[in-house]
Amino acid sequence: MIGVPFRVVPSRIEETPRPGEAPRRFVRRAAREKGEEVASRYPAAHVLSADTIVVAGGRILGKPGDRDEAMGMLSLLQGRWHFVHTAVCLLRQESGYTDELCETSRVRFRTLTREEIAGYLRTGESDDKAGAYAAQGAGNLLIDRIAGSFTNVVGLPMTQTLAMLQSAGLLAVSRRGPGWYRLAGGKR
Repeated sequence: MIGVPFRVVPSRIEETPRPGEAPRRFVRRAAREKGEEVASRYPAAHVLSADTIVVAGGRILGKPGDRDEAMGMLSLLQGRWHFVHTAVCLLRQESGYTDELCETSRVRFRTLTREEIAGYLRTGESDDKAGAYAAQGAGNLLIDRIAGSFTNVVGLPMTQTLAMLQSAGLLAVSRRGPGWYRLAGGKR
């Protein structure tokens, strides 16, 4: 969306909350640990990492293990409000640079029938998504209202991430070409 080149490097971090760990504390730790692990392999690079969780009734809803678990999650979410927390971490190991943020949005699902939930599950979108839905896809049809950032619900709060990249001196407004932004001063 920003229009600058990047490379996806999956981390090797297990995304599991510790016993008694608060949701926002967990998501911040997960994003930071994922970034630190990737930065240990690329110490000269700026690494942007993120983690997103869905929280309903104080319970973290991670990625469902199977369709039955996804059915349970969506049944829990339907007709009520829940929270989506996304933590973002920008770091560069070589210089010791670190910046973090955690964005929260409230999402309300409309009331759904069991058949609607089963139909959505057949799309396959829920298989690898926190809370068993993808707001950027057909899962958008489950949502009645969003209070906060839509891109946060998708998994990366773009306005806040853009500000983080600009604050780090990594982005400049492009004066020519098709992109709106460009990498500043040859940074990567």
